[in-house]
Amino acid sequence: MNYNNLHIQEEDGILIVTINREKALNALNTETMLELKGLFGEDALEQENLKGVILTGAGEKAFVAGADIKEFLDLDAAKGAEMAKRGQEIFALIETFPRPVIAAVNGFALGGGCELAMACHLRVASENAKFGQPEVNLGIIPGYGGTQRLIQYVGKTKATELLMTGDMIDAEEAHRLGLVNYVLPADKLMDKAREIIQKTAKKGPVAITKIIETVNAYFDKEEDGFTREVKAFGHTTGTEDFKEGASAFIEKRQANFKGK
Repeated sequence: MNYNNLHIQEEDGILIVTINREKALNALNTETMLELKGLFGEDALEQENLKGVILTGAGEKAFVAGADIKEFLDLDAAKGAEMAKRGQEIFALIETFPRPVIAAVNGFALGGGCELAMACHLRVASENAKFGQPEVNLGIIPGYGGTQRLIQYVGKTKATELLMTGDMIDAEEAHRLGLVNYVLPADKLMDKAREIIQKTAKKGPVAITKIIETVNAYFDKEEDGFTREVKAFGHTTGTEDFKEGASAFIEKRQANFKGK
């Protein structure tokens, strides 16, 4: 599809996806959300030899400063529910994407921006990053999964506080709470994200996909995570990758995985 609000470039098998609405602090409008759907639901899935995706925002001020509030003004209960459902479905495409997706958070990650970052598998943050779910200031609540994923990362007690107060936390606090994996100077942010994906790219591709599936299964009320793990483990032991990995270990050499 054509992308107006996403700038996409490939670097050595890594897709660098930049939300490119800097003047609007990269706010998520409907067009941007549909472009994310097209990317993670179709185009990126079809890309061969993809190592992973790094998602970031244009400029130094914001990763994504929230949803585009101008589009909220004509919402009613039915339209609001429809918007939230669509947003959750799009972010689920990111959470279940079969290759690592890393949010490189530069500046504000608020509201929908925080929800977008939490839908990614990992998060690295610049020292000036700020996280928050300030929706209560507008008299609404998060709708793109924020109430659920924030609990997963920081626990019920702290999540409830942040959701009810709308307070922001800085990068160091986000790291202490377990919301982000690393905090770095802004000029080191993308390098760290690339480093992580290059490291995972040396592992078995099928195994990486199954890690994503089984970790997500823990939080899926319709899944038994242990049962999913048994099936996934069995699947991986029947792959060519496992035979190659085991042989490489015994022979003390680097494995040459094929993703089969």
